Amino acid sequence: MAETVNARIRAQSRNMSGPIVLLVLAGVLMPLACAAMQRGGAGADAHGTERALAALYAGKDPTLLWSRGGHATPQALALLDELAAAASYGLNPADYGAAAIAPGSAGDSGSWERYDRRLSAAALRFVVDLHYGRIDPLRAGFHLEGKRPSLDLVNILQTLAAAPDVAAEIAAIEPQFYHYKLLEQSLHRYRQLAAQQSSLAPLPKIPRFPLRPGQRYVGAASLRALLMLLGDLPLHRPEADVGTTLDPALVAAVRHFQQRHGLAADGTIGRATFAALATPLSFRVRQIELTLERWRWLPPFENPPIIVNIPQFRLFAFRSTADLKADILQMDVIVGRTYPSTQTPVFAADMKYVIFRPYWDVPYSITRRELLPAIRRNPDYLTAQHLEIVQGDDDSARILPPTADNLAALEAGRLRLRQQPGADNALGLIKFMLPNANNVYLHSTPAHRLFNESRRTFSHGCIRVSDPVALAVHVLHDAPGDWTPGKVEAEMNGTVTRRVVLAKPIRVLILYATVLATEAGDVLFFDDIYGHDGRLAALLESASRLRPGLAARSGR
Repeated sequence: MAETVNARIRAQSRNMSGPIVLLVLAGVLMPLACAAMQRGGAGADAHGTERALAALYAGKDPTLLWSRGGHATPQALALLDELAAAASYGLNPADYGAAAIAPGSAGDSGSWERYDRRLSAAALRFVVDLHYGRIDPLRAGFHLEGKRPSLDLVNILQTLAAAPDVAAEIAAIEPQFYHYKLLEQSLHRYRQLAAQQSSLAPLPKIPRFPLRPGQRYVGAASLRALLMLLGDLPLHRPEADVGTTLDPALVAAVRHFQQRHGLAADGTIGRATFAALATPLSFRVRQIELTLERWRWLPPFENPPIIVNIPQFRLFAFRSTADLKADILQMDVIVGRTYPSTQTPVFAADMKYVIFRPYWDVPYSITRRELLPAIRRNPDYLTAQHLEIVQGDDDSARILPPTADNLAALEAGRLRLRQQPGADNALGLIKFMLPNANNVYLHSTPAHRLFNESRRTFSHGCIRVSDPVALAVHVLHDAPGDWTPGKVEAEMNGTVTRRVVLAKPIRVLILYATVLATEAGDVLFFDDIYGHDGRLAALLESASRLRPGLAARSGR
């Protein structure tokens, strides 16, 4: 069968003007072309859905996949169940129109062929969305490079049509990351929680913030009920813990809730904590759906990567290609401020070398807007901040005095400003280089106190790491020399600038996910600090608007 289908593909690619192909294109493939346009493919059949369907149903009497002897096959019924339950995968069931795919009539072969075509078209939409995602990440501003493995769509349909377990075959199409599966499982739980939330009394507003441990709160009972529903407060509790104050058990539950939501875990209910508590769980369901979409954009890990999750303010350095906590070095990070010009971009690049005791080449925008005015006001500013005006592109560039002409050239971008290496250097004592068009990299920082903050949006776009020694040991483990923590610290506190090339590049993925399901069972939620969730939700809603009724129109 596969050889026959492949032959049909070759034949139809040589002659796409035949009446049968035109009929297929009009009835089945044009809706899919609309979906392809929504993915940003400018109408191109990016994943081969048109070719697959044209091949399967070319010829006068194509072989039907989903019916036998005037009855739908068990696989067809199972597939329709999966399409109808697309929400369990974080997808929109309306995009696949399972309810509109009616079985054929007894003795009417044409109606069964229409059934087959419609089900195959819907199945391909579902499979492509589940494997590649519904939106091209570039349209969402995510420059990730790499691609998900290509699917043989003809083979996928044939496999599904013969599968003893359709759901298992579909699961094999999804991303195989462990944390993707954990998050998908949490989606089911949070849908149930969202349905149960309507039975809870809403939290009364707190008249004066903050509400501290031991203080009275008229909504204590409602707060307990919510935290028990979420699992932050154990269901079995001492009878004494049922009063109207923030008692120790309730405070411990609030701390656990705060920890899961990226808040300062102090047990005090301030405005941010109350806002998180009052957030409808349907909103959390949407966060999970959006994060699952982003996971589908990621290629498999060919080598252990480094991942930074921007809204979590967290770095994950993998020791293997498995996304298991035991194989990952983790640390806090600081990311870009929320202004559009200072946000940390979402992208992928290769870390290639490390620089000990780096110069800080001040970006032109910072030079012009922030530092030049200070230099002109105070002639001693350059010396006090260990700044130099230089001519040239490398570390050996010629140092120039702060004359009026040189300051004018600096403002025009003909000269550049840099900060000398040292303990007060803005980059700290080590820089991890991953050449990229955004000029964003990882580095240490002299401002260690900022890591005490729960919301760490303080940089101009680069990523400051809390444990640069551990990260250096990790990335240099195969580099020449015995890179122990002691040796790394010695180089950082030495007297010369030194570049060390990695044994092989390490893929760095700067990602954006506002929810993470952990191996321990907790589900962590983070603020949409840059508004990417809102933009992705709008893109997905726009894509879905083109799809209603597609399955019903996809037959002859």
